Amino acid sequence: MKRFLTAAALVLAATMGLEAQKPMKAPKGGKAISDELIGIFFEDISSSADGGLFAELVQNGSFEYNPTERDGWGPGTAWRFIRPGHSLGRIEARMENPLNSYNPTYMRIYVERAKEFYDYAGWKGVGLENNGFFGANNNPEGMNVKAGEKYNFSAFMRNVKGDAKCVRVALVEPQGWGKDPKLLADADGLMVEGTDWRKFETVLTPNADCKNAALQILVQTTGNMDIDEVSLMPQDTYNGHGLRKDLVQALADLKPRFMRFPGGCVVHGGGDGFWNTYRWKTTLGPRYERRSLKNTWGYHQSMGLGYYEYFQLCEDLNMAPLPILPCGVSCQGTNGGWGMKGQAQDVVPMSDMDEWTQDALDLIEWANGDVNTVWGRKRAEQGHPKPFGLKYLGIGNEEKITPEFEERFKYMYERITKAHPEIIIVGTAGPGSHKGNPDFDNGWRLAEEIGLPILDEHYYEPNKYFLKSRQYDNYPRDRKTKVYLGEYAAKDKKLIDALAEGLYLLHVERNGDVVSMTSYAPLFARKGATNWNPDLIYFDNERPFLTCSYYIQQMFGQSAGQYYYGDCVKFEGDEAQLVQPVEDSHYGQSVVLNVKTRRLFVKLCNASSEAKKAKLDLSRFGSLKSATKTVLAGAADAENNFDAQPITPQKESIKLQKKMTMEVAPYSFVMLEVAL
Repeated sequence: MKRFLTAAALVLAATMGLEAQKPMKAPKGGKAISDELIGIFFEDISSSADGGLFAELVQNGSFEYNPTERDGWGPGTAWRFIRPGHSLGRIEARMENPLNSYNPTYMRIYVERAKEFYDYAGWKGVGLENNGFFGANNNPEGMNVKAGEKYNFSAFMRNVKGDAKCVRVALVEPQGWGKDPKLLADADGLMVEGTDWRKFETVLTPNADCKNAALQILVQTTGNMDIDEVSLMPQDTYNGHGLRKDLVQALADLKPRFMRFPGGCVVHGGGDGFWNTYRWKTTLGPRYERRSLKNTWGYHQSMGLGYYEYFQLCEDLNMAPLPILPCGVSCQGTNGGWGMKGQAQDVVPMSDMDEWTQDALDLIEWANGDVNTVWGRKRAEQGHPKPFGLKYLGIGNEEKITPEFEERFKYMYERITKAHPEIIIVGTAGPGSHKGNPDFDNGWRLAEEIGLPILDEHYYEPNKYFLKSRQYDNYPRDRKTKVYLGEYAAKDKKLIDALAEGLYLLHVERNGDVVSMTSYAPLFARKGATNWNPDLIYFDNERPFLTCSYYIQQMFGQSAGQYYYGDCVKFEGDEAQLVQPVEDSHYGQSVVLNVKTRRLFVKLCNASSEAKKAKLDLSRFGSLKSATKTVLAGAADAENNFDAQPITPQKESIKLQKKMTMEVAPYSFVMLEVAL
């Protein structure tokens, strides 16, 4: 009987818990808004992918770097020829009978003598050393490895002729010119037999931490051997999906609702032309079969981070994927076109547009089709039988809205929506999204003409713009087309810039019935290899560095909801300014209710030099069970950088009354999370 009562009590407790988590009914006075307002935009800019989010430690492992990507680059870039123990030999880049036509270059290692004439950590041989990805001044930063962790080495190798070759692979810590490196881990005795390409694998486990390790590959047998697709990957990646754990965790902590990828200007090849256009199909399959490309921002992209990895990341972080596809129109910046009279936009013939349209239809099938479809089966073969559930698809990025663009965009839009009316298409408002800009005006005209669901606006402005502008207050409320603010940022990374962005996002929340999505840009930048400033997250080979803007984004990401209330907070002296604060007030508020999680979020921003008092009245929301207060504050010109992180959120539990007055310090952002 006692056991029965205990079980019944457990059932009752579980039932009560479920009841407590049921969605609540929104009190009167709220306005329905988008709960997908905060997302992220990933573009491979500032070495965000290779050497960044993609966890590969070897740079130029396929020997495909070339002068088209950057002056002075070639197959041996990021590699150093080594011959310890007074061994003799040489290396030569070759392309005959390659491993793969997409990545045809490989390195031949000639070994004339592999004897040990003096003690060099007991080594001999001829080979290659890789010190990882470039940092400042194009100097290799070294590989960051941890004691006891496992790193998977792999490479394709083959004999040219003759006897089997013995290969030694090692991780070392360089000790400076003329000194033997410190051995961290090695695998000896890899035997390369036969003249056909074969993949060789081993695991290296360092015996000590090292921030600037190098990978060495030594052929210890006389003769000639070919090598290609060299890789060193940590086993410990985010969910085992090949991405750097600390960088993905920084994204996860933002609580983003969607991710736009892979660009940006990367989508249509930037200023390089159609030969360099990003085509999603060539980023699938084994890494060595993917087509590498010149990156728009002046380096090489291996496509180790491809569409499969993007969709996996979206699934891992519960984000809606928003892939952006090219639409047969090049960037108008081609070959310096931004400075030309007119524009340098190129277009493919309309007779070729079926190919570009089919790419979009195939992507939808790859993402959403079952295993019996052609592309659904290809997805399953990669290891994901279950559909990814694609909801959004972007067509084009920042193209000048010319008649040629309109013709090609409408061609794709009509055919995609006819075949898949369930897919929400996102268009572009051109490179400068402000009223009066011809592209912006033409983009909106086209959107209204065809009934486009969402239009992507972009703008980067000084903080004064974000402090003053309240542009979405004046957008028509009867438009069918919603706004996606896909790229924006204040043009610096000080606290005042972050507060300006926060104040602007309060304005966006107030207009969450017009604006459905936003994403700060750019997202990542590698220290010493930065193409654009500011960025949301900076990083080196050890850790991420989170900006003030990051923490503002984080608070908005954590406070998503479905209803906005504009009359729950009044700043003293501005009792009449309830819903629409005066421009240039430099302070503002937002109250958002998430009926699904039964959480109320009160956000207060003070970007002025004087403290403000805010009167709160939360009576309509019933019982306030608990509250957490998060504050981001400091000097207006303070910033987080590689040397110091003075601005971080401070959290505390507080007792919250339904009616109360709260002081908001100068240059601060406050968020209250209230359990209902």
